[in-house]
Amino acid sequence: MREAVDDFADHLSRVRDRSAHTVRAYVTDLVSLLDHAVRMGCADLAGLDLAMLRSWLAKQRTMGAARTTMARRAAAARTFSAWAYRAGLLPHDVAAPLASPRAGRELPTVLRADQAAALMDAPLRAADAPTPADTAPADGRTATPAPAGNTADPGDTAEQSEAAAPEGATGAALLRDRLLLELLYGTGVRVSEACGLDVADVDQARRVVRVLGKGGRERAVPYGVPAQRALDAWLRHGRPRLATPGSGRALLLGARGGRLNPTTARRIVAGWSGAAGLPRVTPHGLRHSAATHLLEGGADLRAVQELLGHSSLASTQIYTHVSVERLRAAYRQAHPRA
Repeated sequence: MREAVDDFADHLSRVRDRSAHTVRAYVTDLVSLLDHAVRMGCADLAGLDLAMLRSWLAKQRTMGAARTTMARRAAAARTFSAWAYRAGLLPHDVAAPLASPRAGRELPTVLRADQAAALMDAPLRAADAPTPADTAPADGRTATPAPAGNTADPGDTAEQSEAAAPEGATGAALLRDRLLLELLYGTGVRVSEACGLDVADVDQARRVVRVLGKGGRERAVPYGVPAQRALDAWLRHGRPRLATPGSGRALLLGARGGRLNPTTARRIVAGWSGAAGLPRVTPHGLRHSAATHLLEGGADLRAVQELLGHSSLASTQIYTHVSVERLRAAYRQAHPRA
């Protein structure tokens, strides 16, 4: 069975061109399924049947798995079963009749336009703020800066500490953080897409970034003047200070000169949302906010789908519900006949 798991992972990665995250999730689900099958007396793959699949999902449900997780695990089982049947490892596609639990579509939490503006301006305000040396007591004691976000655990790496405590981010890191925020909100790209950008992916003349999205699909996404200013400042004064011989052509760099990783980027966004006095914000929350604000501003749904890189219009339509709900809330609050 171990060989089948490895071959399936290779199929997902090389043939289906799935992301490393998707491959890891599907393989984890498959290992859980096969472990359950062995406990039920299945000696090899040929003994796998629909009843085992359903009992595995039922067990996951009783253990408190979310509906979205259940839907993904059912999809992983169906994908594996179809592959194993084509590869001759199963006598028939046992998971073909397996139904997926319907995943609930929760409306995403989005920032108001003024909140988004406050978040974008947070690094600029920090750059203009007095340094600890400027505010140190006259007796020479070190002043303790006011917290402006999450603090890092003692065991965090240099990059994690930098990201978790934005009040300690100065110079090059401030410029990078400003650009990261502008890219995430100004273009609506995913955090993995932003971290994967190279310098050559940015067309400054046309103010467009070339993004490699899910499934290897490439798209061009425009960005605005504020992001261009942040980009200019980063490329001229920030990136050269963090770049090392191993930096390659990565656009966004971490504290040690390597490509900024998505985990650190999430910490950066969360830290600056705290510094701006906002509830905890994630990169995906900025993506939600960008899409909602585009639609509220009159953008065409198909255009927003293209910008976000959604393969299906159904994924984009959730933002129309967000806009309608905000409209209803404003109507109830303001209209005398509401």
